[in-house]
Amino acid sequence: MLKVKNIKKTYGNLVAVDQLSFEVKDGEIFGLLGENGAGKTTTFRMIMGLLEADSGEILLNHKKIDYSITDQIGFVTEERSLLTKMTVKEQILYYGALKGMTDAKILKELKYWLKKFEIEEYENKKIKELSKGNQQKIQFISAVINHPKLLILDEPFTGLDPINVRLLKDAVYELKREGCSIIFSSHQMEHIEEFCEKLIILVKGKVILEGYLKDIKKSYGIKKVIIKGKNIDITKLKKIEGVESIKEKNEEIIIEISNEKLVEQIFNSIKKYEILKFEALEPSLNEIFIEKVGNSHE
Repeated sequence: MLKVKNIKKTYGNLVAVDQLSFEVKDGEIFGLLGENGAGKTTTFRMIMGLLEADSGEILLNHKKIDYSITDQIGFVTEERSLLTKMTVKEQILYYGALKGMTDAKILKELKYWLKKFEIEEYENKKIKELSKGNQQKIQFISAVINHPKLLILDEPFTGLDPINVRLLKDAVYELKREGCSIIFSSHQMEHIEEFCEKLIILVKGKVILEGYLKDIKKSYGIKKVIIKGKNIDITKLKKIEGVESIKEKNEEIIIEISNEKLVEQIFNSIKKYEILKFEALEPSLNEIFIEKVGNSHE
């Protein structure tokens, strides 16, 4: 388990991270979100022991993070940090040795992951000869070769096609099942919604929203109704007080509402028509993020 308690980091007069606290349990995927410059990278560096917090504490399995336990942390970022003149095998042997593994154990794990990612034939190819997507797979393997206790994923799917995204997602879920604590950061909110039960949104180093995703979405209530049917007259719908907008897209009527109590009224207004679809939706995480972060700048 990772425990971050009241950490603060300043650079001169700039407060990069301000009294940040959260926990990531074993086998939990936690979302750390924010705009560029919100303090995420600084937080990651403090967790990995690359920066010292001005105050507060960071514990991994009840121990302060220092060089004696940093080998238990894996880190995957969108920027490639591979030695491109090495072969895949040489690269992973190098990283595994840094983590205190034997060559035999490293090669066993490497063969497992290459097979899982469907790139067994690349074992003896140089990194620079691989596509960006396959380089990202090797970067992932280098981060998890020793089955870390904590894995930090910072935009891990950038530039990947849907098939490779699915392969990496399956790998993340496998590590979750093993009990790995995972911090996930991305600007692609659909990935956060799929992975994360809990999350925090940062703005200028401060927490502006935190909690379980299901509870956050529930607190916002129903904000949208989607209808599909035959010959629906939307004139009456436009006159309902609290209906903020109505638009038609792909044969569907999309209604933005101010209050979830309007759902029944909308349904009663159209129930005489042949309805093929009627769906009331909570706001997406993307919509919540835009609202919260946008309001923080006003």
